[in-house]
Amino acid sequence: MKATQISKHIWSLKTWILIPVTVWVVVEEDGVTLIDTGIPTMAKGIMTFIERLQAGPLKRIILTHGHSDHVGSLKAILRKYNVPVFAHRKEIPYIEGELPYSGKKLMTTLQKGTTHALPENEQGQLQPIGGLTPYFTPGHSPGHVAYYQEQDQVLLAGDLFSSKKGKLRKPLFTPDMSEVLQSSTIVSKLLPARLEVCHGSSVSQPADQLDAYIAGINKTHPSVTVS
Repeated sequence: MKATQISKHIWSLKTWILIPVTVWVVVEEDGVTLIDTGIPTMAKGIMTFIERLQAGPLKRIILTHGHSDHVGSLKAILRKYNVPVFAHRKEIPYIEGELPYSGKKLMTTLQKGTTHALPENEQGQLQPIGGLTPYFTPGHSPGHVAYYQEQDQVLLAGDLFSSKKGKLRKPLFTPDMSEVLQSSTIVSKLLPARLEVCHGSSVSQPADQLDAYIAGINKTHPSVTVS
């Protein structure tokens, strides 16, 4: 597993199967936030890295979504660290085994009632958690969320995109590309300096690529539109 400091407060931890799989460690004022937990073989490396970082205790785990390559180390990490796990409320039934993802078997990552919904205000808007602001970005999964670290201007986008050699690519195994493209416009609103994806490399100034990315998807998927 390769650890890389990508900004002042954020580290990426990456391993490879057939494709890269990445999770992120964010240094907060009160300790550390872990975003996603990758595949099962990453558990030991993630925990060892957090201990060696000496940036404080693990305070929380937050998920972009609940697919197996994003929650694979979750149970092992929770056996060592008694910390809360957060996901979008729409994603929790899939994580806790009440609903199957499209085209997949029913899975149970955590027992019912143990996953916390990301905080929302009375209007249903997601609220900051630690030093991160969540943005609802469905399409790849029903409750997919991307997280923005404003201080470092980094968007941790999970599977909202994939990338290759610093270029935006469409996410893998995605049931609703129209919804994904609509969600991708968050990049033009936030204008992050850097975008990180689970499967691929870092993308600098991603908003500069967004129009060409959307046009390319529309060309290969004529039925896919962005309103």
